Amino acid sequence: MNPKLTNYLNGVFTTYDGVKSVTELKADLHTDLQERYRELKAEGKDDETAFNMTIESIGDIEQTILEVANLSRSLERQVVTNFSASNLPMSDFAGVTAHKGQFNASALRGSDFVGADLTGSSFKASDAREAKFDGANLTDCSFTSLDLSNASFNESILVRTNFSTSGLDGAKFTGIKLTDVTLNKTDLRKTIFEGCIFDGVDFKYCDLSGQRFDGQTFIGVKFDKSALTEASFRGATLKNVSFQAFFSLTNKYYRSIKTICFDGALMDKLTYASLKGMGADLSKVTVR
Repeated sequence: MNPKLTNYLNGVFTTYDGVKSVTELKADLHTDLQERYRELKAEGKDDETAFNMTIESIGDIEQTILEVANLSRSLERQVVTNFSASNLPMSDFAGVTAHKGQFNASALRGSDFVGADLTGSSFKASDAREAKFDGANLTDCSFTSLDLSNASFNESILVRTNFSTSGLDGAKFTGIKLTDVTLNKTDLRKTIFEGCIFDGVDFKYCDLSGQRFDGQTFIGVKFDKSALTEASFRGATLKNVSFQAFFSLTNKYYRSIKTICFDGALMDKLTYASLKGMGADLSKVTVR
């Protein structure tokens, strides 16, 4: 066995110590190179020539190692971030990074995701009651058909996040800028929104009856066929906000618009004109 070959391989592979597939590649290559070296020596080559020819025979080994390492790490990440069909109540995920994580059909009640980076993750058909997502990065996350009752989203990052047909009774959204978020077919009557900015948010077929949005900001928001009976926008700011009615043979939706409180709200002219056309009470609104 040539120790010079062993030292050479140790140097090439040192950056990837601990990556299982690379370790296996190193062991196989070590055996092959030693055999090749012996063959060259048997052919009468001197030590230096045999060593150089052996090294040349493996080509661009560093590129091969890099490709193997990247594939291995990618597969390891996929395994680590798949928690579907798991029993994980009260689990500690605080501060973790789990991009495109899978948390489907899982028991997650009371779990701690505070400060976690969950970009692109999926939560579907899971029990996430009382879970804490405070300060978590929920960009491109999907929350579908799960129970989020009494969950907290204080100062979370919500960008292109989707909430669909999920239970949000008692859930708290505090101090958040919701950007291009979609809330679809969700009962939001008992959801708590405080100190929020809604930018490009779509409320589709949601029940917002009695909801309090007082003092909050709405920019480019769509209330698409959502129930708003006795909702309150007291002191809120509304810019380019649209209210799209249900198709109905009665005036039920327009009657509900008249029950919304806009006292002290600040509106742009387009939002004002739209609501005025629906018969909303805008007598205490400021238009800018």
